[in-house]
Amino acid sequence: MAGSEKRRPYNPLADAAEGIRRADAESEERLRSMDPVDEAMQTLTDELKAVDDESKKIRYPKPEETKMDTDRTDEMTVDEPVRKKKKKKKPIILYIVLALILLLSAVLGGAVWYYFDCQKPVAKTEEAVVFTVNPGDTVQDVTENLKEQGIIKNAKMAYYFVRMNHLSNIVAGNFNLDKSWDVKTIFTYLNDPLAVIQDNVRFTIVEGDWAKHVAQNIANATDLEAEELLALWNNEEWIRSIMPEYPFLTEEIFSEGVRIYLEGYLTPDTYEVKKDCTAEEATLTVLDETLNIYNKYADEMKNFKEGLSIHEIYTLASIIQYEAGTDKETQELVSSVFINRLAWDYPLQSSVTVCYAIDFDKNVDNWQACEVNVDFESPYNTYLYNGLTPGPIENPGIDAIDSVLHAPETDYFFFMADVCGDGTVYYAETENEHYANVAKYLTCY
Repeated sequence: MAGSEKRRPYNPLADAAEGIRRADAESEERLRSMDPVDEAMQTLTDELKAVDDESKKIRYPKPEETKMDTDRTDEMTVDEPVRKKKKKKKPIILYIVLALILLLSAVLGGAVWYYFDCQKPVAKTEEAVVFTVNPGDTVQDVTENLKEQGIIKNAKMAYYFVRMNHLSNIVAGNFNLDKSWDVKTIFTYLNDPLAVIQDNVRFTIVEGDWAKHVAQNIANATDLEAEELLALWNNEEWIRSIMPEYPFLTEEIFSEGVRIYLEGYLTPDTYEVKKDCTAEEATLTVLDETLNIYNKYADEMKNFKEGLSIHEIYTLASIIQYEAGTDKETQELVSSVFINRLAWDYPLQSSVTVCYAIDFDKNVDNWQACEVNVDFESPYNTYLYNGLTPGPIENPGIDAIDSVLHAPETDYFFFMADVCGDGTVYYAETENEHYANVAKYLTCY
């Protein structure tokens, strides 16, 4: 047939191959016409896809497989990355604080050790010493004196110890300490009044004691001799040197006939002195008490209405003390008798003045010896001489002095004591009344 086309036979494989060739040709054409940017992006995409595909092939180990076997450490390859933790820097202030704490601890530790070491004994073996705490010494004075004498190691450390342990009630006196004692033992000892060395002694002056008996009492208690004391009490030069301090000692004590200058001024009391005291120290201790009593009556003595001087008041008080004893009422009434006699210039006629005149030992109960010696020649014999004796005949107490200054006003001129009976004192205004009392009560005489 004219105009008709001859058909090609159908072949599937040939058609498929032709289709592939066409697709590749088109792909190459597109690649040649692709922009460089698009090419770069395509390349990046391909690489990322390749990495992703590779990562999917990695097998992650189980937890127990992550432990490092120390024996395989050397088998690690140099290509294997080793990651190290980055150390954090500690603040420098932390090191400073730690250093200060260590330093402070060291200092405190050393101080504590030193403090306790200073409380230990200075010696390992016994070494006795005598230590004196003076009246008025402070704790600091005591610790410093202990250090100076080598009894403790450190005064300041001992001071702190005493304060912290309430051992500051230190007693004045002499103490037997030992260098082998620690600080606590030493200050416990110094706080104990019973630990004081008893080197102080006591002596007593009794109302009515004579000076010679006072001297003997002091000598018995101390290292002094009675004769040494009596010599001092008659030492005019020494007595004049102390008179400004003791205004009751006047020029009259040096009057002619006075036996012992300080007789009558040795006030009765109990005194404490050192066993090794001097005669001057013992005497001044007594005179200090006499001054205390004098100061109480100084104005009255200077203006005594009866016109007696200070020396005469002490003298009369001594006679009253001897005659009346210690009974205050008797002292006052006897005082009124003697004041009345002095006012009328009538002899005192006191037998006790005769006792002193003949220096009779009053420790012997023999009053008759005084009564039968009324004619004994002596300025102290008030039977022979009017007025008072040259000086006191013994040492009166404060009551006797008070009785002179405050004697009641009476009309009595006589008195006598019932020495044969109960000792009652009887008073009389007239001589006849007196003799009647004597006849009635002195039946043993």
